[in-house]
Amino acid sequence: MSQATRALAHAFDIGALAERRAFFLRAEDPPFAEIDAEQSFRPAYLRLAKAVPRLENGGHELGLVLLTKHKEENFANIARGWALLAPGGTLVCAGANDDGAASLEKQVGKAFGGVDSLSKFHSRVFWLVKGSHAPPDYWQKLATLHSVGDGSWQSQPGIFSWDHVDGGSEMLAAHLPHDLFGHVADFGCGWGFLTRHVLKICPAVTKIDGIDAEHRAVEASRVNVTDPRATFHWLDLINEAAPATYDAIVCNPPFHAGRAAEPSLGQGFIAVAARALKPRGRFYMVANRGLPYEPLLKTHFASFETLADNNKFKVTLARR
Repeated sequence: MSQATRALAHAFDIGALAERRAFFLRAEDPPFAEIDAEQSFRPAYLRLAKAVPRLENGGHELGLVLLTKHKEENFANIARGWALLAPGGTLVCAGANDDGAASLEKQVGKAFGGVDSLSKFHSRVFWLVKGSHAPPDYWQKLATLHSVGDGSWQSQPGIFSWDHVDGGSEMLAAHLPHDLFGHVADFGCGWGFLTRHVLKICPAVTKIDGIDAEHRAVEASRVNVTDPRATFHWLDLINEAAPATYDAIVCNPPFHAGRAAEPSLGQGFIAVAARALKPRGRFYMVANRGLPYEPLLKTHFASFETLADNNKFKVTLARR
């Protein structure tokens, strides 16, 4: 349980907030029973006894929102939480001070005409009653899939690099060959950039599985990639089996710049890719160049080589 969730539970323990029919967005362990929990990140979802990837039904008397470090995602979740509340319902937000919860509290207070709050466990909990103030239009826009980039893509906060093509993905796309064939996978597909690129340049690909642990990413990919050869899966590849074995895998997994504090996650993706490839299958990966993955590639693959290195990212081809 995070410090922010502990602070949220404390608010109920001391009576600052009353238990009512509630939902919990970005849920961790609920602070009391009988909460409709939403968790779109597959590893966290699997740790909950009861949850759904997306709540659709409103009319709740109480809404809980666990804040993240990403400002636009918080705006979007607060707007969604507001829409799920019944008139007169209470929306409660909890986040870590280190993730900017105090600054967000000020922004929410300004947008809604004031909030009540408490501070505990290096976190902030603040709440407000649903009245005449509505979330800003920009926040409401962020709560749904909408056009980004050149207008041909749909995305929303909560997805990695949600509003632009990540530099690592661009670099990997530039070094993918045109001779990929058969059944291919995109591990950590995000909103579908690499999946669509592979289908565009590789006519011999008969099927591609896009796989991501974030349900919002899978939803976006299904909108962005309409080629019938593509199928998308909401899976935690570290703890759940890949849907098939593959002739090739492309991968810009969540361990490059911005998430480099989790090298073990990258190691897990490399091991999973090796298991999911057919004999002589190819694995194309882009990663932060400073991460020491060569020993693991040597352990799991027959050979590997660097295709490109721009002092920020490195593109590697490994052969099963």
